[in-house]
Amino acid sequence: MLRIIVLGSAAGGGFPQWNANSEACRRARRGEVPARSQSSLAVTGDGRHWFLLNASPDLRQQINDNAALHPTDGVRGSPIAGVVLTNADVDHVAGLLTLREAQPLTLYGTERVLGALAANPIFEVLDRAIVERVAMPLGREFAAVAPGGGDAGLVIEAFAVPGKVARYLEDPAAGAGFGSRDGDTIGLKVAAAASGAGESFFYIPGCAAMTRQLADRLRGAALVFFDGTLFRDDEMIARGEGAKTGARMGHISMSGPDGAIAAFAELGVKRRVFIHVNNTNPALLEDTPERRQVADAGWEVAWDGMEIAL
Repeated sequence: MLRIIVLGSAAGGGFPQWNANSEACRRARRGEVPARSQSSLAVTGDGRHWFLLNASPDLRQQINDNAALHPTDGVRGSPIAGVVLTNADVDHVAGLLTLREAQPLTLYGTERVLGALAANPIFEVLDRAIVERVAMPLGREFAAVAPGGGDAGLVIEAFAVPGKVARYLEDPAAGAGFGSRDGDTIGLKVAAAASGAGESFFYIPGCAAMTRQLADRLRGAALVFFDGTLFRDDEMIARGEGAKTGARMGHISMSGPDGAIAAFAELGVKRRVFIHVNNTNPALLEDTPERRQVADAGWEVAWDGMEIAL
């Protein structure tokens, strides 16, 4: 059986974002609507070894808020066996610095993402003698490994999805894609090692578009966590809260003819959950027309602490 915990459901900056003064963020500060930390999942296939899917800047608090991730034995220790990164965005890697306390674990990423970490010496606080860095192949399943080399109960497949290189790695001279390549943004298929083709789900917190290849991969899935950053492509511009479209940032919108809701309509995915939701997205709030549209289309919006068992 797979047990999944949503540690954080918001996009970079969280909700409320520290410098955002929208009515939605003010409502969150007043406690009228739930606050949300930056996106990450925790998953286990054996009930003992937990893997983080991305490590958000809010990781220390996320661990404190979820008893399944608390130390249980001895003076030092953790049930967190590893971290799997879907890109090198700050909101997905900054939490690695929280895990620097000489704790054995395995860090998985594509060669592109691990290369970004290797180029920044601050990440060397994760002692390579203790924290093994493993380059994930694309399109090929591998067994997640517990510290020391034991079976951790999970089988993972990483695959490229349309996206963009992390903002701090953009090369303006490289043209429209800013130097993006396969491996900069990936999705994950996660399965329980003992379940064969049964218990599995997909985690895709960043995706720029639905391609035929991706649609075929997701068709009929039991559960997909998918990029819910913006409700509409020009949302940040229209609200006066930014100068970039969703497409410029490498994110598909929820709505519109090319949006996620339309793209999933014929895929037969049994449970669809938006995650990585930006503080500007009105679908964060349960009392908005946009949230009703999302719900009417059969989607859920993830919240911090949401748990799902497969």
